[in-house]
Amino acid sequence: MRRLIVSSFVSLDGVIEAPMTWASPFFVGENVDHALRALSNVEFFLLGRATYEMFFARWPGTKGPYMDRINGLKKLVASTTLKTVSWNAALIEGDVAEALAALKRQPGGDILKYGVSQLDRTLLSTGLVDEYHLSIVPTWVGQGKRAFDDVGPIDLELVDINRFANGVVTLTYVPRLTSRSANPPTRHEACGSGLSPTACSTCAMPRSWRRFRICAPGCIAIAPA
Repeated sequence: MRRLIVSSFVSLDGVIEAPMTWASPFFVGENVDHALRALSNVEFFLLGRATYEMFFARWPGTKGPYMDRINGLKKLVASTTLKTVSWNAALIEGDVAEALAALKRQPGGDILKYGVSQLDRTLLSTGLVDEYHLSIVPTWVGQGKRAFDDVGPIDLELVDINRFANGVVTLTYVPRLTSRSANPPTRHEACGSGLSPTACSTCAMPRSWRRFRICAPGCIAIAPA
């Protein structure tokens, strides 16, 4: 199953906004090499509208091993206002969480999202985020949106640390199971049918079964216990 990874630069004072204006001096040498290795198993690049527009304005014409890999990735854009996209991108139609959950169930490479945004609230509440890679940059920014400002309370467990000679430290976290993610919206992951409040419309099994209980061959009912 694919993983969904969220990666972000974070300043010493917690700022994540506009990282290209303050993190770029630290994104050199071994930092770029590490970022390129992190892309080795990535197949999809997930973006919200604002991030898509910001990156699309700068990155398609940029060359080099790292940018060539980024530009070549399939892009998924979560937006209700954009009508068309380019840069090897496709708009996510319908419910973003359901579309990503379906994609994660398929075999293939990981899904990567750059930056912590309001979209993370949805991703976390539905249990879709597998890892956060937060690169702490040794600089003070002074203003701008802070990490998780528009996400809300979050409980993370530190599982890995990568240190770099220029002072950057990349911390890998996994979300702990919380009351927000313990009971995702009722849905039947494989049969794809019915968000009935009482049963799967294909196999007619009650939603009272515990999370991840198989309700029919190939169908996993996710519901409150």
